[in-house]
This record gives sequence, C-alpha cells and structure tokens, in this order.
Amino acid sequence: MARLGAVAVIFLAAAVVAAEGILDPTDFLALQAVRRSLYDMPGSAFFDGWDFTADPCGFPGVYCDGNRVSALALGDPRAGSPGLTGRLDPALGRMTALTELSLVPGRVEGELPGSLASCSNLRFLAVSKNLISGTIPDGIAALSNLRTLDVSFNQISGSIPPSIASLPAITNLILCHNQLTGGIPSFPDSSPLLRMDLKHNALSGGVPSLPGSLQYLSLAANRLTGQVDSVLPRLTRLNFLDLSMNQLDGPIPPSVFALPLSVLQLQRNFFSSLVQPASDVTIPVVDLSYNRFWGPLSPLLAGIGQLYLNNNRFTGDVPSRLVQELVGNGGLQLLYLQHNFLTGIEISPSSSLPSGVSLCLMYNCMVPPVYAPCPIKAGTQNTRPADQCPEWRG
Repeated sequence: MARLGAVAVIFLAAAVVAAEGILDPTDFLALQAVRRSLYDMPGSAFFDGWDFTADPCGFPGVYCDGNRVSALALGDPRAGSPGLTGRLDPALGRMTALTELSLVPGRVEGELPGSLASCSNLRFLAVSKNLISGTIPDGIAALSNLRTLDVSFNQISGSIPPSIASLPAITNLILCHNQLTGGIPSFPDSSPLLRMDLKHNALSGGVPSLPGSLQYLSLAANRLTGQVDSVLPRLTRLNFLDLSMNQLDGPIPPSVFALPLSVLQLQRNFFSSLVQPASDVTIPVVDLSYNRFWGPLSPLLAGIGQLYLNNNRFTGDVPSRLVQELVGNGGLQLLYLQHNFLTGIEISPSSSLPSGVSLCLMYNCMVPPVYAPCPIKAGTQNTRPADQCPEWRG
C-alpha cells in the first residue's frame, strides 16, 4: 500500500509538472473537483478552455498569485451568457489563498459550501441570480477580510447569522430577493458597512442599530415592525433609503429630510405623524404614499422632483409654493395627492400643466379645479363623500 501511495504522489507530481509546475497540488485537485460539479448551460462554452493538460492558471476565470489560485470567476461574464448549472463543490474551501470568488447568473443549485470559512483571505464573494438554497453558513463570520457578500436573487432561507455583524471589513452586504427569516442583526458603530440590501425577504422584528457609515439602506418588502425615529437620525451619510412595504409605524423625524438622499421610499407602512421638515427638501424622489401621515402639507416640500403623498390623511389647502413649482416649470415634476382630505388648491381652472408634469387630486375634500390624468389605482371618484369631509364648506 505504501508503494501505491508513493506512485500516486509521483503521478500527481507529474500532472502538475505537465501543467508547467506552477500550481499547488491542493489547488489543482480542487479545480478538478469544481469542474466535475459544474457544467455549461446550452449556449455557454466557459469550460471549453479548462484543459487540465495545460496550466490551470491560464484557464478562463482562474487567476493565480505564484503557485496558488487567488481568484475564481466562474462562468462567462459577458452580458446574455446563459451561465452554469450544477453545484458549488466543497473543494472550493481547499483553495485557501482565494481572495475573490464569483459566479455568473445561471442555474447553480445546492448550498453555499461551509468550507469557504477556510478561505481566510477571501475579500469578495458574489453568487447572485442562481438557485442556491440552504442557509448562510455560520462560518462566513470567520472571514475577517470579507468586504463584499452578495448572495442576492437565490433561494436562501433561515436567519442572518448574528456574527455577520461583527465582520471587521464588511462594506457591502447584499442578501436581497431570498427567503430569509428572523431579525436583522445589530451592527456596531465601528462597522465599515456602506451598503445593506435586504429587500424582498421575510425578515421580521424592528430596524436595529446600524453604523453611521451606511450610505445605502434597503429593507423593503419584509415584515418589519416598530419605529425608526431613534435609528434614522444617526445615519447621516445615507444617499438611498427604502423602507417601503413593511409594517413600520410611528413618526418620521424631520432630520430624515435633511439627509443627502437621492431617493426616500417609505410607502406602504403605518407611519403616522406630521410631515414637517426643518428646511427646504431637495431630495429628487420622495414616496410617503399609503401611510397615515396627517396634518397640513409643508411648503418646504416644493424642492422635491417627484413627490408621492397619496393615500394618507393630509388636510387643509395645498401650499401655493407647491403649485408654483409644478405649473411654473420648476423642479417639481410629479405631485400625487389623491386619497387625502385636502380642501383646496390655488390653481386656475384654465391652467394647463406643462408637458411632462403630473398632478393628481382625486378623492379629496374638494372638486379638482383642473383636469389631470391620474393613475388607474386612483379610482373614478373625483371627490370624497361629504360626510367624510366635516371641514369642507363646498
């Protein structure tokens, strides 16, 4: 048996020498295991270039540093490539010098190998838009150099391991469009996290403490509850915020409207408060629709580009400044006010809206003075019934 083992070692050494003698034998065997577990889908020819009689460091998608595989980009990255099928082999974890592992969109199934925890140098892990299932391995938390984790658009279930919040280098956490449940872990303020995208899962509980470094936060289409007024003011670097389609309630602090946001999406929740920013709001897109906001409309919202306030409980007259921005070719291009309790707007019935401008006033406590096409969802009733409008004097 000892002689047979020696022969096997000699055979392996010969194979590696045939591959110009530059690749570590462990990585060589791991690449072979990866090749046996993955296949080109019809129309893809990615693996045609994987000929193990040649140097694997010259294979498509294989990048080496010395005699070790340092990066693995599986699949043809060109737009429209059909991708790969099969499974991710646990042998990936034996390539311990890996710093990057990516997989193009395709139909790769099975679980994310827990053996990846052995790749202590891994900085980038992206396997989005496949059919990967199972849970996020707890061992991911051992990857102290990991900066990007992207497993979006898969079928991953279970909870987010709380230890992920302790990853000291993580900047991009992209877990959206999966089947994740449970709560969102609290992140220490020392975390370098810049982007958190957890939308379209089944996460529950409240919005936890998050680091002030965050620039992009999307938690839309989950089952989150509770209030956010103690969380959001600390996130002063946000440029994108989407909490839509949850069950969040309570007030929205005025400071949110002063954040350097390009998009603010809070629609389809149970938020309930006055909307009173402290200064002019210049966010391009603000959607507060389908909530329980109440009180008068603030003229400080006139600097917004697209403003969705429909399906709330706003009252009083529409501020003249909003009207001026809308009809005077200002920055306001869309103003949806349907399904509120507004009682008036200063606009001439003979006015015509500029091209490209949208205004909807249906189902308020007034007769809309101008005709403007509304979304189909606004319904066909121009005004609320009089018994719903005690302050309306006609």
